[in-house]
Amino acid sequence: MPATAAADAPARKRRMWDVIKALGRPRVSLMLIMGLASGLPFMLIGNTLGFWLADDGIKLAAIGALSWVGLTYTVKFVWGAMVDRIPLPLLGRLGRRRSWMLLSQVVAGAGLIGMGLVDPKTQLGWLVACAIIAAIGAATQDTAMDAWRIETASDADELGLLTAAYSLGYRFALILTEAVILMVAKRLGWPISYVIYGAGMAVGVVAVLLAKEPAAADVVMEEKAREAGRHPAQAVYDAVIGPLITFFKTHGWAMAALILLTITFYHLCDYMRGPMSNPYYKALAIDKDTIGWTRLFIGTPWGFLGIALGGFCSLRLGNARTLIMGAILQPIGIGAFALLGWHRGDYALFGLGPVSVSAFQAIMAFDSIAIGFSGVALVAYMSTLTSLGYTATQYALLTSALAWTGKFLKGFSGAIVESLQHGRTLLDAYALFYLLAAALGLPAIVLCVVLARVQPKRVVAE
Repeated sequence: MPATAAADAPARKRRMWDVIKALGRPRVSLMLIMGLASGLPFMLIGNTLGFWLADDGIKLAAIGALSWVGLTYTVKFVWGAMVDRIPLPLLGRLGRRRSWMLLSQVVAGAGLIGMGLVDPKTQLGWLVACAIIAAIGAATQDTAMDAWRIETASDADELGLLTAAYSLGYRFALILTEAVILMVAKRLGWPISYVIYGAGMAVGVVAVLLAKEPAAADVVMEEKAREAGRHPAQAVYDAVIGPLITFFKTHGWAMAALILLTITFYHLCDYMRGPMSNPYYKALAIDKDTIGWTRLFIGTPWGFLGIALGGFCSLRLGNARTLIMGAILQPIGIGAFALLGWHRGDYALFGLGPVSVSAFQAIMAFDSIAIGFSGVALVAYMSTLTSLGYTATQYALLTSALAWTGKFLKGFSGAIVESLQHGRTLLDAYALFYLLAAALGLPAIVLCVVLARVQPKRVVAE
């Protein structure tokens, strides 16, 4: 793709009309669709599944434990090693990145459809099995798409555009699986809803078939494959251990450890509250339609605003300062949900003539900004940390560090709420739980500040 004057200029000087024009480029539009496909399974095997199980009367402790299905995301470096090193038969003609994306999308879609074909009340084990299949497919899809996004970018500016497009598509998928599905499920039921959404993975298949394989990374990977062929024992090392050693050597062992620790704690507070969000709204007696419309018409635009602000601040203020701001915003947004429990439900906050704003709507708006802002800040930062030829594995290492602690601890979220209920009402227990979840964001603030002080400024080669 020919470079434009705007693409050659520093990202911070890019004008708005250049950004809008760039979003119409084929690679950016395909990245938007891929982001949609990547985001579809995430909530369906996570928080939205919790709403379904709560509707069917499954205990909170079991709902929290079932969130451990998401632990498949914590070993994404394994999926990344496969994506980087193992060519697929038959599908291999599409290229390594595209073939893995296509296979993983089919697996994820099949798992979601399978979930819709079982009854949680009588076939909970089969539901978990199908959710695990969907999760493996979704995690593998993410690693392949992350690699394609980073490797297909012609320069740092286009990488920023692809990251923004991916985030927007992913955010739209979250709205479909957090908000719209509640209204669909209220009318059609949860099983049919899951079948419909599983079939929706086809949009990603179309995007993959229209995309082009990044050639530069293929050259590097083929050379490494030839070297491994001459030394068979090298294959395992280069696929799994090599990228990790390279990452630590590139950044220095102490700095690499600090980076991984910061990423590990960054979204911990959001992960922890996740499985209990929908059961909490059910306990607050907030109707599915109300939740759905609030997420759709308040959560969506304010979330997009958060994404835009995160991207703008990354360009203007730099990744380090933006990371700190995102780390501060998250626990504030999460802790605010405790107000709903203390007031025993939603309540009017203020009115402007015929228009009134409830506490649930206001808190949802701020929380959406905080999560959108912090998500873009972290993705933009992590995208600068990988090496060509190891992109999938190293980026998967970073996302695994992001996910493993949160996805493990959130499995205890239901048990924590139940334990907090002793001597308290259920809503008081939820309110205290949200405050505890928000407190988990404090270490991330400290680590981001330390990282900003000690990490040298990276020079990105154009």
